[in-house]
Amino acid sequence: MLELKLGPMTIHPTIFIDEDSWTLVDTGMPGSAPAIMELAKQAGIGDRPLKAILLTHQDLDHIGGLPGVLEATGGGATVYAHPADAGAINGTAPMIKMSPERLAGFLQQATDEVRSQFERTFLHPARPNVDLAFLDGDSLPFGGGLTVIHTPGHTPGHVCLYHHGSKTIIAGDASVAKDGALIGPNPPVTPDMATALASLKKLLPFDIEGVICYHGGWVQGNARSRFAELAEGHPS
Repeated sequence: MLELKLGPMTIHPTIFIDEDSWTLVDTGMPGSAPAIMELAKQAGIGDRPLKAILLTHQDLDHIGGLPGVLEATGGGATVYAHPADAGAINGTAPMIKMSPERLAGFLQQATDEVRSQFERTFLHPARPNVDLAFLDGDSLPFGGGLTVIHTPGHTPGHVCLYHHGSKTIIAGDASVAKDGALIGPNPPVTPDMATALASLKKLLPFDIEGVICYHGGWVQGNARSRFAELAEGHPS
């Protein structure tokens, strides 16, 4: 789990380091790539190439750093996402929470390099950004084995990932954490809260020892019972 401070916000992308490559889960905001690369080097990627980028969903703070990461790593990584969010990631459909006015305001504040990267990748793409789709229940070989869990609600194509070796749920934004406790999805940015909470039931069959929340970081202990409470509509 990486810890990347972006002004008042701290996010937690995740990496898996295999013998001959590494994998990144989520890419931060536009302009985050240099910091992510530095944190990954500190974590021990060495000279390994980046093999895959797994995007949990379409939100800007998860996909915005994609062009920078691809550029920094030579562009050889395979990008995965769920089909229900692929259109927004590919630039062929709008991001459901990013109005044109809000996006224009953000780009005005970005550096020329970041703005250019974003426009080339998401506004005027020459090719799809998502190379392969993953679906609910798919097994991925990275980090010794991951299972994809489709958890819609926060976005239509939101997924969590279960890492079998460490019994860890990479939750994306299916839940945030506060003071080491799971408190469910963030209501202001979760368009379909009922579906988002119900989706948490899909995590219950897994043997969970820890959870990585993109916002809030590491949570350990009683995760399954807490997810069950949240799924039944008991956020507090």
